[in-house]
Amino acid sequence: MSDEPQPQPQQPNRGWASGAPEAAGKAKKPKRPKRTGWRRLIPTWRIVLSTVVIGLLLVVGGFFLGYHLVQIPAANALATKQSNVYLYADGTVLARDGEVNRESVGLARVSKDAQHAVLAAEDRDFYSESAIDPMAMVRAGWNTATGQGKQSGSTITQQYVKNYYLAQEQTVTRKVKEFFIAIKLDREKSKDEILEGYLNTSFFGRGAYGIQSAAQAYFGVDAKDLTAAQGAYLASLLNAPSQYDVVAHPENRPAAEARWNYVMNGMVDKGWLSASDRAAAKFPKPKQSTISTNMSGQRGYVVNIVRKYLIGNGIVDEEELGRGGYRITTTLQKDKQDAFVRAVDDKLMSQLDKKERKVDTYVRAGGASVDPKTGKVVAMYNGIDYVKQYTPNATRRDFQVGSTFKPFVFTSAVENHSETQSGQTINPNTRYDGTSERPVQGWAGGRYAPENEDQRDYGHVTVREATDKSINAVYAQMAVDVGSDKVMQTAIDLGLSKNTPELTPSPSIALGVATASPLDMAEAYATLANHGRHSTYTLVEKVMKDGKQEVELPERREHQAVSREAADTTTSVLRSVVQNGTASAAQAVGRPAAAKTGTAEEDTAAWFAGYTPDLATVVAVMGQDPKTAAHKSLYGAMGLARINGGGAPAEIWSQYTRNALKGEPVADFDLQLQAGADVTAPPSSDASDEPGDGDESGSSDPDASSTGDEDGSGSDTPGDSGSSTPPGDSGGTESDPPSTGGGTPGSGGPSTEPGPTGGGDSGGDDSSNGGTDPGGGDTDGAGGGDTDTGFPGIPVTPRRQ
Repeated sequence: MSDEPQPQPQQPNRGWASGAPEAAGKAKKPKRPKRTGWRRLIPTWRIVLSTVVIGLLLVVGGFFLGYHLVQIPAANALATKQSNVYLYADGTVLARDGEVNRESVGLARVSKDAQHAVLAAEDRDFYSESAIDPMAMVRAGWNTATGQGKQSGSTITQQYVKNYYLAQEQTVTRKVKEFFIAIKLDREKSKDEILEGYLNTSFFGRGAYGIQSAAQAYFGVDAKDLTAAQGAYLASLLNAPSQYDVVAHPENRPAAEARWNYVMNGMVDKGWLSASDRAAAKFPKPKQSTISTNMSGQRGYVVNIVRKYLIGNGIVDEEELGRGGYRITTTLQKDKQDAFVRAVDDKLMSQLDKKERKVDTYVRAGGASVDPKTGKVVAMYNGIDYVKQYTPNATRRDFQVGSTFKPFVFTSAVENHSETQSGQTINPNTRYDGTSERPVQGWAGGRYAPENEDQRDYGHVTVREATDKSINAVYAQMAVDVGSDKVMQTAIDLGLSKNTPELTPSPSIALGVATASPLDMAEAYATLANHGRHSTYTLVEKVMKDGKQEVELPERREHQAVSREAADTTTSVLRSVVQNGTASAAQAVGRPAAAKTGTAEEDTAAWFAGYTPDLATVVAVMGQDPKTAAHKSLYGAMGLARINGGGAPAEIWSQYTRNALKGEPVADFDLQLQAGADVTAPPSSDASDEPGDGDESGSSDPDASSTGDEDGSGSDTPGDSGSSTPPGDSGGTESDPPSTGGGTPGSGGPSTEPGPTGGGDSGGDDSSNGGTDPGGGDTDGAGGGDTDTGFPGIPVTPRRQ
């Protein structure tokens, strides 16, 4: 044997595959068997996981992309449109304008019951939930798909977004926008703001957008006064506005009641309504649906006049007013407004026969009534119906005011301490020559000799008598004695516009050739009633914007336009006109009253202007061709020879004033008179048909008048000095002036109001109103009329009013 070691046998490596060389590396895993049959349709867990992850990434990415891309847009056009609401002084609705019946209100102006009712109907968890409710959206989709009725599945926030920012079409794009805008809006606005917006933009049927308009449309109340039952009914309408209107669709009452019960029960479930109140509640009965009269009757006139007032006084910009959303409380009082309309209907319109008498088709009426103490316009009459006659007769300035202007001449005389041509102080007892066509003295503008009615001569009369009988010759001379420029300024101070057509300084100013409106005249007469203190008339009490912001109104200003002595002495003279003169129909009011009648040239208008201590009102009856708009004479209207101031206008004034002040305590005038005015001068002799002393009215020469006193009196005797009171008498306070005034006590004879011939300014025309005044004279054309017998409207003897 050899000593060398023998090689040992090697053990096989069990970790290696049999027969595989060592250098081949690790062995490959065996392939899984391929899926066969139905197993191929089931995704592996890896695919599922990948799909979920990718889907989540896409959703999150899409959400953030959509959130950043979709911006909150401007409100849609329909959502911002509102009507302007015009209210009476007591808050009741007078009229609405605008294309959309919507009046936005703050949430504080919606009753809590109504708020809770809407929440119970539409979104009970509104204050605690997010802007969107995915589960509700899924549930709504399922109900719609399974035929359980169309469901919105939207929160109040989403519905508000749809109403205010988007259109109403049912598209995927709109729903996506609604989704993102709602989320953004929920972050930017409070829940109260969103609820307020929703309540103001929702449609409730009957053409009403917003809960305020709906409350008025269905129950005639404001949203702040809605009860739980009423609020629940309105909330029910949101689901089907037209179908749940039980007045329009009485057959759907069971469905409407079921929805109402659902809302009421929901309020109990949320603790918003007690079980006892729920048990006592009854299904409310909505009022009858009315066809919108919109601008008919007096509404359209008032809306346009108030609009012009707001814009003209710089209270609201015209463009802003056009956008709507204003709640305008006027000074008009509903009871007085209604009384005015009734008086015109009773005393004028009901007496017309337009089929038998063509002249009756010309008749128009206008008037205005002002509270003397405040300057507030409490009532107006503008025409029979705005949709039939568009021109507002209360504010038009194209008819002569006639003798209703004469009191301004006398007021100016007292205010300016004026004297006659012979140096006598002008007061109620001053005597003038009342001879017809007597040329005025002291006027440098050429011959002017106005004619009295029927060319009647009155001889020497006091100013009080001349006012009772409205003697043109006296007042034309008085205007010159005072200074026609001063008379014009006094009229403006009292309330007439300085832009009044035909208001010019000349003797004819005394006869009322100016064409002021009834509202202008009411303002001026209100100043006399208020002892000479003037407040520019106001038509607006309060203005709110969008139910929240109060618009600032001009500060009320009052000043002493004329002295109390001048105003009160004029009142004393005008009281005599009621007691003894052409305004005696005003006695029917049963209160102390002062008034004056007037007639325009050729009887195209008849006026009555008067006041009590509490109310100043002017009424005008006008003649206008409905086709050509030309001014027309009213001879034969109402079947009478003529319409004068002491007839229909006086009767309208009396009925209206009596009803407007019904229940109010009777107030007497508290007057402080001009020295000597509290004592009535001896009565004048009866008027004669013969010319007065020294009168040369037939001459065309202005200098061919009497030689004697420059005022035409012909003498300067103590008896004609114009006052029966000693010079030292300072006058006094009159609470009940003598009933005889300056006339003849108990004479009983008919009083005649004159009418001039030409010779002065002509009546103007107002092209803006389409009316044409014939002109050619001063005022009060000749003609017949009614004699005031104490029973208005009974034709007796021709007379000028």
